[in-house]
Amino acid sequence: MLPIPEPLVDTSIDPNVRGFIHRPATAAKDGLVLTHGAGSNSRAPLLMALAEAYAAAGVTVLRCDLPYRQSRPHGPPRPGDAAHDREGLRNAVGVLRRMLPGHMFLGGHSYGGRQSSMLCADQSDLVDGLLLLSYPLHPPRKPEQLRIQHLPKLQTPALFVHGTRDPFGTAEEVESALRLIPAKVRLVRIEGAGHDLGFKGAGRRIDLTTQVLKEFRALFD
Repeated sequence: MLPIPEPLVDTSIDPNVRGFIHRPATAAKDGLVLTHGAGSNSRAPLLMALAEAYAAAGVTVLRCDLPYRQSRPHGPPRPGDAAHDREGLRNAVGVLRRMLPGHMFLGGHSYGGRQSSMLCADQSDLVDGLLLLSYPLHPPRKPEQLRIQHLPKLQTPALFVHGTRDPFGTAEEVESALRLIPAKVRLVRIEGAGHDLGFKGAGRRIDLTTQVLKEFRALFD
């Protein structure tokens, strides 16, 4: 049985780090920082399901609230929040790295994943790999507004997980964008899933975590 997730708050650094630690049943070496999308928080069912699955597989997970969510309990990030949110992710990685001697990974859903990838494009040695869930390639119905400017600089291996019905980019559009990345990448298509990857409301796509873990190991082991 896995230990109950523990609240974690570190106010000694700015931005603060706030979230929950999921520990494996036995001592772990590797860690994953996982964060949420715009308008969500670290208690999102998708993040909780993945954190539990990774902990069961022997990885310590910190699912954390981005700085914008720490300052405001509701609503999306503001245009000026992104850089501060990336600094918060850097701090979260630092907190978890001080606990663990092994490989370190970073990821998130939608906005959280995009900020993770932008951070790593600027700091290639920050983590060993990225887990990017529903990367928001462009706003819905605006395929010309691509969010790909940093991808040619991304040297960190990355696993992209994308629903085939995601309005923020088709799987084919994401696959095309991935060709810009010089690092090792893999795209996992989740058939029939939208931007929520099957975790909308009370819905739970129980096969998702198994599929993600399998592909994660194939890319990073």
